[in-house]
Amino acid sequence: MRGRKVDRGIPDFLLDSRLSRAGYWYGTTVGWIWGTLWSTGRVEKRDGLWVFRGMPRWTHARGGVCVGGCFLTGDGRITERLLAHEAVHKRQWQRYGFLMPFLYLFAGRDPLRNRFEIEAGLEDGNYIPRGSR
Repeated sequence: MRGRKVDRGIPDFLLDSRLSRAGYWYGTTVGWIWGTLWSTGRVEKRDGLWVFRGMPRWTHARGGVCVGGCFLTGDGRITERLLAHEAVHKRQWQRYGFLMPFLYLFAGRDPLRNRFEIEAGLEDGNYIPRGSR
């Protein structure tokens, strides 16, 4: 609910626009550089995301992070549901572009209250056990 209020305050030309696409591609470039520097595992394209595996724990938050079109993660198991969760984050990057990091930070670190994690699916993101909702 609060997220929709925030979105109403964002000018339309910043959402799903050429400008937001530029932010998405900038984020993807940053993700590629970070992933290339630190990934020790396989790099692959899965379900529209560039997946950088084997990232050291300190290079990403929680179990991984989506930056633009890149999913940066450690050595954990990557399921189709997790990829679906990360694909929603990719779409969020496409919608918000340069605003995404700031809006995500503003939404808070608690994934159970963070609107972006809720929208991506808490179960799919492994934040809550499957079937607990």
